[in-house]
Amino acid sequence: MNKSRLEWKVGLFVLIGIIVLAALLLQFSKGVTFPGQTYNIKLRTPNVGGLKVKSQVLMAGVQVGTISDIALSPHGTNVTISLKIFNRYQIHKDARFVIEQAGFLGDQYVAIMPTRNVGDIFHDGEVAVTEPPFNLQEVARSAAGFLQRIDETAVRLNDAIADVRRLVLNEQTLTNLSVAVGNMRMVSERAIGTMDNLDALISTNSPALGHASSNLVVFTEELKVFSTGLSAILATNSDQIHNAVKNIESSTVVLKTVLEELQAGKGLAGALLKDEQLADSVSQIANNLSITSSNLNRLGLWGILWQRKPPKANAPSEPARPLAAPKQSDE
Repeated sequence: MNKSRLEWKVGLFVLIGIIVLAALLLQFSKGVTFPGQTYNIKLRTPNVGGLKVKSQVLMAGVQVGTISDIALSPHGTNVTISLKIFNRYQIHKDARFVIEQAGFLGDQYVAIMPTRNVGDIFHDGEVAVTEPPFNLQEVARSAAGFLQRIDETAVRLNDAIADVRRLVLNEQTLTNLSVAVGNMRMVSERAIGTMDNLDALISTNSPALGHASSNLVVFTEELKVFSTGLSAILATNSDQIHNAVKNIESSTVVLKTVLEELQAGKGLAGALLKDEQLADSVSQIANNLSITSSNLNRLGLWGILWQRKPPKANAPSEPARPLAAPKQSDE
């Protein structure tokens, strides 16, 4: 074999190896872009997690760019992420930027999630806001605190169960509960018996109850007729009833006036009430009239005149005595 030909083959093999190595480098370096083919978008986020430079930027699972720079702000409050987006991809400003992770332990990347694709389009150097990545350690710390609270709750629940067993499920309480259940059963049986007796009473006296209901209906109808007639009478004689009420009112006024005059001592009745001497005289006259009427009934008019004798001439005259009142018989 010619020596020059051998050198040519070795050189071709080395060139092919270099080309393959360059292709592998480009593959593992997440691609290479050239100036003028991309535009920049800057993202602001409080935390980038494990995101690295040259990580992919995916939209709907398709790579649309790479991360060119990650810089912390001077005050350390947020981080600025520089994205290089290929010119052939247009991103609207209503899209969401999220830092996600490929799988459970994979690399992190920036995901662009389009919404309605309305509004303006991002241009070179514009700023957007992204959501912080999912922090597994923070979740683990939160889960640890949650598990601790669950343990505390379980301890309290065990203490509560122990208290229930000690206070509620003891022998005395269970005995009382059994007695209460027995009493409840007895009461329910008595209630069932009472209901049976009531049902039998209603069944036995159903004709009487029906008759009573009929009488009640008839009485209600009669009462309705009576109320209707009373209403008609009141409506017909309303003027007479009004006049009678007025007469009663006027009589009440007159009676009040008479009582006031009697109390003031006016008239004979008022004088009798006020003057005691006159009242005694009237009482004596009434007594004499009573005795005279009794004698008239007993002796008659001729007997009374016969008993009266003329007085003697020389004898002094005596005042006339009233006839004695007749003795009342025991009958």
